[in-house]
Amino acid sequence: MRRVPSGVAASAPPGAKAAAWRDFAVVVLVTAIAAILCIRLNISEALLSWTRPRERFQLDELPAVLLVLAVSLIWFSARRHRQARHENVLRSHAEVSLSAALEENRRLAQQYLEIQESERRALARDLHDELGQYLNVVKVDAVTMRDRFARVDAEGHRLAAETIRNIDHIQAVVMGLIRELRPVGLDELGLAAALEHCVGEWGRRLPELSIELTTADGLDGLDEMRRLALFRLVQEALTNVARHSQATRVEIRITREHVAQDSAAHIVVSIEDNGVGLDSDRSGAGLGLIGMRERMEAVGGSLVMRNGHLGGFTLRAEVPLESSR
Repeated sequence: MRRVPSGVAASAPPGAKAAAWRDFAVVVLVTAIAAILCIRLNISEALLSWTRPRERFQLDELPAVLLVLAVSLIWFSARRHRQARHENVLRSHAEVSLSAALEENRRLAQQYLEIQESERRALARDLHDELGQYLNVVKVDAVTMRDRFARVDAEGHRLAAETIRNIDHIQAVVMGLIRELRPVGLDELGLAAALEHCVGEWGRRLPELSIELTTADGLDGLDEMRRLALFRLVQEALTNVARHSQATRVEIRITREHVAQDSAAHIVVSIEDNGVGLDSDRSGAGLGLIGMRERMEAVGGSLVMRNGHLGGFTLRAEVPLESSR
């Protein structure tokens, strides 16, 4: 983000200066032409001869009145010019303050996301290392009890088998929580592999939903916050598709482009489904969509949401490859 030093007004753009000099040149030219015409046509004598028969109307005083009017207009224009310059200075200061506030908000948002992801990583590690290990120990004991009761105690064997099934269910829930807290394979295999795993998981959950994923090369060169932001975007988008869209097809395209408003390379994520689309009465009101936008803005990106050509909902996110700060 471009910064302007605090307390310094932004200088006028070259185009505005050129326009001011052009207007000044037009005024000088028009004045010179008027002077030449007045000299050639003897305008003063003509006016005098025209006003002399009408002395009762005091028309001969009209030049003095027009001179006062011209001087007044010059004073008025100069005053308005000073006021406009003062307002431009105030606006410049306001823009500097707003730019600093936006940069601070973005920095705080990024710190918040970093803390959030750090806590998620720690919680996922504790669930895996502590709860997961104890569940394995309990399951081993339950399997031993089931095998020992197989021939001597039918009821004990049944209870042990039921305990094993309950432990398997708890382990599945814990593994699901770990996957939600920390993307599987993101740190070890990279963003592309983590996205493929995420899409595969949703494909198994929703077999009636066709998900097409296309990823560009070079995604693994992103820093951790950008990798997480892109993964969470796809994850939240698929969650919204499953909950709200009633779609049967989703297209996810991740490309590397030079966007129109910036010469720097960006990662562009386009997610489009053929579901019911976005309700115009609550456009952008969902907390999930708000969270997506805030996460994109925290890494210097942007997010646009609209109804797509497939008849459903489209998300387009643009994330710079490098920090703009």
